[in-house]
Amino acid sequence: MSKFLEASAVIALLAGPALAEPLGLGRPALPEEIAAWDHDVRPDGQGLPPGSGDVLTGEELFSDNCAACHGEFAEGVDNWPKLAGGFDTLDRKDPVKTVGSYWPYLSTVWDYVHHSMPFGNAQTLSNDETYAIVAYILYSNDLVDEDFTLSNENFLSVEMPNAAGFIEDDREAVELPLFSQPPCMENCKDSVEITAHASVLDVTPDDGTDDAAAVEPAPEDQAQAVEPPAPEPEPVALVEAPDPALVEKGAKVFKKCAACHKIGDGAKNGVGPALTGVFGRQAATADGFKKYSNPMKEAGEAGLVWDHDNLDAYLADPRAFLPKNRMAFAGLRKDADRAAVIAYLQSFSQ
Repeated sequence: MSKFLEASAVIALLAGPALAEPLGLGRPALPEEIAAWDHDVRPDGQGLPPGSGDVLTGEELFSDNCAACHGEFAEGVDNWPKLAGGFDTLDRKDPVKTVGSYWPYLSTVWDYVHHSMPFGNAQTLSNDETYAIVAYILYSNDLVDEDFTLSNENFLSVEMPNAAGFIEDDREAVELPLFSQPPCMENCKDSVEITAHASVLDVTPDDGTDDAAAVEPAPEDQAQAVEPPAPEPEPVALVEAPDPALVEKGAKVFKKCAACHKIGDGAKNGVGPALTGVFGRQAATADGFKKYSNPMKEAGEAGLVWDHDNLDAYLADPRAFLPKNRMAFAGLRKDADRAAVIAYLQSFSQ
């Protein structure tokens, strides 16, 4: 045996017992430290905090905090998920997986709403507000009546329709032949045929080149479609072009808005209106956007124009600037962030 191997053997013998013992580093976590991290709610109700909330209160809270993405009746908006409906669809090729049709445990709903919602303003809901919103989601799925109040005391009495729809993963003992046999690598099918198109599945982006979109209305149809022009807003005073460095920073901050708002050439309306040209525009007048809240429409009709000062005040606190509007985002608290976003918006309005 070489001297190197001899030395390695000696080191292994000496280190083995030492490494087998605890290293003596750290200490057990204190109960309060564990509690600070352990916020999950389990199917058996463990982790639920005290509190309660009724359906009617939840309806108001849902409208203010959730409806911009999930619809006033939890029916979903555009590609944002549906939270209600979808019953008897799980055996289809295109199942509609909602809280009512798919989710097996109500604890998952409470936990997700409380810790991850509303979008852009997570963990701002109180325990009672979370109970109320979850109660309204249950009501939207026809699982409770309109006078129902959800609390930590009756939480487990709510039966989710798909609670028995999940089974333990037993593939180690019972494996499907499809996964246990060698995969086919050639001549696996007698024939190949197209069974569906992307347009049918509603995943092909609409680029405006479809034949239906290219058909222009006849002159007489155009004449009938003409509506009286809306009153012109007061012109906004011209301002200097924004600082390019500030615009670049605004593009980064705008990522917080991009989930709902698009901007730039060809930008389309989504959950919120496209913001191309918004700087200097009359409120609630984006072309083709029909989902403005009544308060926003009324403000626009009263002459609200998105100049620098109004944008700054609105971005700081949308709900305080215009109560009961549908903006779910809580606002940008930093003056520098708002200034950068306004410069970014202005750069698309030149």
